[in-house]
Amino acid sequence: MSNFPGDDELTQNAVDADREYREEEERRRQAETDLDVPIVSAIRGAADSPVVPIRLTGSNSFCFNCHPGVSCFNECCHDTDITLTPYDLIRIGRAAGVTSGEAGRMFGTEAVHEASGMPILKLKRVDTGDERRPCVFLDPEKGCSIYADRPAACRYYPLGLASVKMKGHDAPEDFYFLVKEPHCKGHEENREQTVAEFRADQGVEIYDERNRSWIHILMKLASWKTLGGPQGKEVDERTKKMFFMATTDLDAFRRFVFGTSFLQRYAIDPEMHATLEKDDETLLLLAFDWMRAILFAEETLPLREEVLQESIAKARAGLGGT
Repeated sequence: MSNFPGDDELTQNAVDADREYREEEERRRQAETDLDVPIVSAIRGAADSPVVPIRLTGSNSFCFNCHPGVSCFNECCHDTDITLTPYDLIRIGRAAGVTSGEAGRMFGTEAVHEASGMPILKLKRVDTGDERRPCVFLDPEKGCSIYADRPAACRYYPLGLASVKMKGHDAPEDFYFLVKEPHCKGHEENREQTVAEFRADQGVEIYDERNRSWIHILMKLASWKTLGGPQGKEVDERTKKMFFMATTDLDAFRRFVFGTSFLQRYAIDPEMHATLEKDDETLLLLAFDWMRAILFAEETLPLREEVLQESIAKARAGLGGT
């Protein structure tokens, strides 16, 4: 039997949250100040203040080039702190011939996203007995063994991706920052390019697109952690567990979708069922929509009408209504 909370209970929690959500959200929007939340970056823990404190946009330029001829080649693949995004796990799983969940268990370690307090995975490093710990995918002679499917943070380096929630704005906005670590000689290379050109060359657009709702969730929860969620409560441990499953183990989430009353509760087009059974990227979008509905009562995944009416009736009964 599953240790996850039942979808009945999670659905009821969403309905209960919706009673208080609207006024609470408006209060929070008015109270918010600029909140920068780093999402994707690869920074060595031993470096001293490597981040250049300037927000960059797509049109800003910087000088950088990385290639096998650079004296520091592969140095950045040691002792890095890399968060694995949900789409990273799909791509790594494909490269390794395993599922996203297996990829997470094989190549990731559980951690907590500091700003939001939510469970995530970090890229595993190998203890070789030396002072430095290389990435699990680093081949000492050939470099990255999954280069075509490397994580978003590796593609971005030496840039980082962050989101900022501006006061009064409905959604966070992306910006970029430059990471200049002492070991990196790529900054001395004479190749000037814009952030947009670099992102296109490194193929990060699809990663950002696929992870957009995940970033939205982390940003919003970071805001809650700073200003307080509904009734000042943090996300409960059971919901965190569901978030971790849905964003790091799509096979487990697929079993949840098709093995419970999930499809009887949510208004999902029956024609989509076959796609959800086979396509991880489509399933990931469903996972994001579900978590946004559960966490924030957003209308990303509507309940079936009969289920909604039943849940409202139960909520009213609990309040002594008629």
